[in-house]
Parts: sequence; C-alpha cells; structure tokens
Amino acid sequence: QVQLVESGGGLVQAGGSLRLSCAASGRTFSRYNMGWFRQAPGKEREFVSTINWIGSSTYYTNSVKGRFTISRDNAKNTLYLQMNGLKPEDTAVYYCAASVLRGSPTGAREYDTWGQGTQVTVSS
Repeated sequence: QVQLVESGGGLVQAGGSLRLSCAASGRTFSRYNMGWFRQAPGKEREFVSTINWIGSSTYYTNSVKGRFTISRDNAKNTLYLQMNGLKPEDTAVYYCAASVLRGSPTGAREYDTWGQGTQVTVSS
C-alpha cells in the first residue's frame, strides 16, 4: 500500500498562490489515480481535483476550475496542486489520496489511502 505525505501549505493573502506536494512511498505510485480533497472547519470533506495514473486526464470541482492545476511526476512519486488566485473560501486542510479505481473518482469513499493533510489559510 502506498503512503502519502503532503507539504506546501501555509498562510497566504487573497489572490496569492501556493503549490501543494504529495510525496508517495511504498507500492508503485503510477498504479494509482490520485486526488486532492479539502475540509474546512465544521464542513464535510469535499473533492477538489483528480488525475489519472498517467497524468493524461484531470477533473476539477467547479469552484476551482481555472485557478487550480493538478499534476503528477511518476518518476518522482509526487503529486502536485498548483493553486492560484486563492480566495478566503479556499481555507481548509488539504488532503491527497490514492485510488485503485479508473476513471475520475470524485467520492471520498473511492479512495483507499490518505495523507495526513496540510493546512491552507487564505486571509482577506
């Protein structure tokens, strides 16, 4: 089973950018479709974006389309989320997750392995 560790979170002003990374170890990273989720205080965990095993297909929730970009480097066993034009409503703990399912899984239950999360705070 793959192990996941996120990094890159922090405090940024509205309109700023952050790049999250998710380092994978263990079983072959390239076997998995990967996703990013986030959870704000008092809210349920929500889907942000997913990328297929080879990086040729991506999918985003509507609220981040045009601002966030998901990518992966299978040679480095790393998943990324480039976040531009950040808004206060993007404030949350961001989690990366791995799924053995094909397609574009968007439900949390479709993911088998999760990282510990990294905090992103956007000030107004």
